Amino acid sequence: MTTLWEEIAAERIPPEAEHRILLCGGVPCTSLGCKKVKEALEQELESNGLKEQVPVKEVGCIGDCSLGPSLIVYPEGIIYYRLRPEDAATIVREHIIQGRVVEELLHRDPDTEERFRQQAEMPYYRSQVRLVLRNCGVVPPHIEEYMKYRGYAALARALAEMTPEQVIEEVKNSGLRGRGGGGFPTGLKWELTRAAPGESKYVICNGDEGDPGAFMDRSILEGDPHSVLEGMIIAGYAVGASQGLIYVRAEYPQAVRRSQEAIAEARKMNFLGENILELGFNFDIEVRIGAGAFVCGEETALITSVEGTRGDPGPRPPFPAQKGLWGLPTLINNVETLANIPLIILHGAERFKELGRPGNSGTKVFALAGKVKHTGLVEVPLGTPLRTLVYDIGGGIPGGKRFKAAQTGGPSGGCLGEEYLDIPMDYDSLAQAGSMMGSGGLIIMDEDTCMVDIARFYLDFTQDESCGKCTPCRVGTKRMLEILERITRGRGEEEDLERLYQLSMLLKNGSLCGLGRSAPNPVLSTLRHFKDEYLAHIREGYCPAGVCTALNRPRILEEKCRSCGLCARVCPAAAITGEKGVPYRIDPALCNACRQCIEECPFNAIATGGVQHAHADHR
Repeated sequence: MTTLWEEIAAERIPPEAEHRILLCGGVPCTSLGCKKVKEALEQELESNGLKEQVPVKEVGCIGDCSLGPSLIVYPEGIIYYRLRPEDAATIVREHIIQGRVVEELLHRDPDTEERFRQQAEMPYYRSQVRLVLRNCGVVPPHIEEYMKYRGYAALARALAEMTPEQVIEEVKNSGLRGRGGGGFPTGLKWELTRAAPGESKYVICNGDEGDPGAFMDRSILEGDPHSVLEGMIIAGYAVGASQGLIYVRAEYPQAVRRSQEAIAEARKMNFLGENILELGFNFDIEVRIGAGAFVCGEETALITSVEGTRGDPGPRPPFPAQKGLWGLPTLINNVETLANIPLIILHGAERFKELGRPGNSGTKVFALAGKVKHTGLVEVPLGTPLRTLVYDIGGGIPGGKRFKAAQTGGPSGGCLGEEYLDIPMDYDSLAQAGSMMGSGGLIIMDEDTCMVDIARFYLDFTQDESCGKCTPCRVGTKRMLEILERITRGRGEEEDLERLYQLSMLLKNGSLCGLGRSAPNPVLSTLRHFKDEYLAHIREGYCPAGVCTALNRPRILEEKCRSCGLCARVCPAAAITGEKGVPYRIDPALCNACRQCIEECPFNAIATGGVQHAHADHR
């Protein structure tokens, strides 16, 4: 018996006679010049009289963003990477006309020298199960293409064969949990919204993805917007809503445009609007553009933003399912959650539960970024070990360096060290380790990362993004940031660690919304797993990773200085002065910490931080 993934993957292999080129149009590839590659391909095909026979179509993110721009040539499914406009002539001449694979444009493993012709052969894709990303990168984001692969069949089944209660029960049985970060059971949220009294109800798709390094929801809206629309329409039918909204931040112009185009296409085909499929159900969707406030990812703040006021969170209860947009019951699910719905309705809850683990069914999309060889969109069954993501899919740490930590859950998550490499990546396991799933941001760090500075970075972000409505978050994040900045500048004291902990508890217990309650997570997790780095900063005036330059500026050890002047001669900032017979001095205001003086001194008279040559001692 084939698995659900095998069945879906087999459906997406085009007919053998169909010749076409699918070019990755994701934002990373776009920034690397995919538009120029497309223009060059079309010009080359036209000059050879092949433009009509071999269409070039733009698709969503193919996946491996570190190798873009990329494209896939069908019917063979050959994938080419790191393309330039001048490669277009070679592809058309060699592959399209002569039928020969262009070996030099294939991805080559730098360790084994092996070249990969198809996605399925590559380690990056081999361990993935791409259900939510089933169409991204292989199906153009237009309704006629979506419908070739049973698009809107789940909607037809729900409206024609199931009652709203049956739809909700199927979603509950699937075990689907909200992919926006909280992990709340999706079917239960739908049930609560349906049961809430109200003359009308709303469905909101939360596309306000604001985590640094996260691009999962954006890529789904860009690469497969109709799966999200279909999920929203089914959700509207299940909870009794007639209006839907897609809330997308303004920084995602391509996601906004693709969503609007998909809505227009769906209306034209009667999947949106009045009397959908002539089955008596009315539902429409519009796009609302947010200003990009991180706090608007929180449900109540998102609602106030849609209503036209400042995006401030409100107290809960009442929950949006009871009293949401314009005071009416409102269902809010994020992009990835809704993209799962057509799969569940079409294939059934039991098939969906084949993947994942008990209490964590299905797959999860991660944005793999940071110090890893292959970055990009990754989708794996929930419960997949972190090690698989870092090494099997991501290819390991560049430069032979050591894995140090993984930041999961974005600014609201935590940092997990090397001892957690085998942790199952699911909601419960991450929470027990002091982190969280979040929306799926996954940032990998190597040995050159300072964990104190990472905590400072995330606190700086959340403090800046705090709406300021409640005192614990407004003042607490500011005080915590000040302490972390003191520590990274060498002015910290051991009592600061207890202060950070106490402030963290205050924020967790007293903040109005999830931003404040989760803001301390990076600090708490780094204190828990990397306390030795905090102590090195405080006790020894030393940053083990060499990141905190205020701690690692060179200083001359007077008892060892021979006043030879070699250090002053090589200093590019003219920060070193002295005279014969008197130890030289370094002006910290001028020093740029280039370390040339350390390399030049023959007497080991120049140290960094609190310990001479601390880098060598602490590696």
